[in-house]
Amino acid sequence: QWVFVNAGGWMGSMCLLHASLTEYVLLFGTAVDTGGHSGRYWADISDTVISGTFRQWKEGTTRSEIYYPGDTIVHQAGEATSVQWSAGTWMVEYGRGFIPSTLAFALADTLFSTQDFVTLFYTLRIYAKGLLLEANAFFSTWGC
Repeated sequence: QWVFVNAGGWMGSMCLLHASLTEYVLLFGTAVDTGGHSGRYWADISDTVISGTFRQWKEGTTRSEIYYPGDTIVHQAGEATSVQWSAGTWMVEYGRGFIPSTLAFALADTLFSTQDFVTLFYTLRIYAKGLLLEANAFFSTWGC
């Protein structure tokens, strides 16, 4: 299920493929030019560009870098950047760390700015479904 994401002033869409308390895999992209703040997480996040371009300006630097299809961007835990996607940019994203710590940033704009409670519901539902699938896989290996 593709769901809108509003965070840090930018807007995109995601399709969650796997989720647990310690990692996730999703497809992410945007059909319009968008940009804003990356967020600062207790997780390492890597994105591999499939199409379009992604621009990142790292905190403490004076220049941005542009990434193209095939490039992988690593956003380390504790790091903050300015981010910008061109229309038609799509990427595969992998996050590893304490994933619930990323939810406050990921949901704040949806909750307090856009007040799109339908998207908030969809987002929480797909993450909860991912956690339940992960728990089921864990307990089934124990014979429960």
